[in-house]
Amino acid sequence: KEGDIVKVSFMVQHPMETGMAKDKETGKVKPAHYIEDITFSFDGEPFTKMKVWESISADPFFSVQYKIEKAGKITVDYKDNLGEENSKSKKVKPKKA
Repeated sequence: KEGDIVKVSFMVQHPMETGMAKDKETGKVKPAHYIEDITFSFDGEPFTKMKVWESISADPFFSVQYKIEKAGKITVDYKDNLGEENSKSKKVKPKKA
C-alpha cells in the first residue's frame, strides 16, 4: 500500500575477486574484479548509495528498505572497479492507502 515500507533486494552475478586469490589450475593470482558503487533510485532520484569493497562474497545480495509513496520505478545501478556498469529496475504500483 502507499506509505508502506518495503524491502528492495537484488542479487548480482559477479566474481567479486579481491586480487589476492590464486587460480588453482595456473597458480597465478586472479586480478581484482569487484563491485565498487551501488545506487538505489526511485524514478531517477537516488535514495540509497553504497560503497562496496572487494571482501564481499561472489554473487552478492544487497537489501535496503524504502517507503513507497506512489507508483514508479525502482532502479539499482552498479559499477565495478574495471568500469563495467549495469542496471536493474522494477516498476511498482502500490495500492491506495
